[in-house]
Amino acid sequence: MERKEFGLGDVVEMKKSHPCGANEWKIIRMGMDIRIKCMGCEHSVLIPRQKI
Repeated sequence: MERKEFGLGDVVEMKKSHPCGANEWKIIRMGMDIRIKCMGCEHSVLIPRQKI
């Protein structure tokens, strides 16, 4: 599996959509974990870097 590079402020499309119906997320924090914010309802989620 190829390794992808992401940066702060990038908008990523996830395989699974959020319950609000949107599947685009904006990266708002990078570190050991990555915090992403739903572009539909503004809900934010903290995900381990390996899962992104």
